[in-house]
Amino acid sequence: MATAQIGDNILFKREGKSYNGIVTVVRDNSVIVKYGYNKEKDEPLTTIVNHKNYSITNS
Repeated sequence: MATAQIGDNILFKREGKSYNGIVTVVRDNSVIVKYGYNKEKDEPLTTIVNHKNYSITNS
């Protein structure tokens, strides 16, 4: 399985829904992903995804 790099688009699932996101940080066991924007708080939506739980959609 290929590990995502910074700037890669990935597809991951949370609570039964699929999300697309852009990798911002790569760690040993996971990546930090920006997947949206919260207009109310004026900040990006980010999450941590284990390398086993995503697929790279576009580099």
